[in-house]
Amino acid sequence: MSKLRNHVQLIGNIGDVPAITNLESGKKVARFQLATNEHYKNANGEKVQSTDWHTVVAWGKTAEIVEKYAGKGKEVGITGKLKSRTYIADDGNTRYVTEVVADEILLLGNKS
Repeated sequence: MSKLRNHVQLIGNIGDVPAITNLESGKKVARFQLATNEHYKNANGEKVQSTDWHTVVAWGKTAEIVEKYAGKGKEVGITGKLKSRTYIADDGNTRYVTEVVADEILLLGNKS
């Protein structure tokens, strides 16, 4: 039952080229925006598409897969967990961030 706690599954498209950072420890971290779309009909019967953007962070081997195979526009499936944090921005204001920390990434769509 513990696998159900703080578990996220998303399928979407990568919004831009993932940012890859090589840490001093030799570990890699990849960050990218993932767009997920929802389609529905409104009260007038018109089709509507709603897009949500998610910040995804991948570490280690998962980041290496992102670096090699997951480019802008690529459709991917993500499993992971939500992680929230705060930081002080350059303007002195506190910022709150919620990110998806990816455990696994599945490459979907056409091979390119």
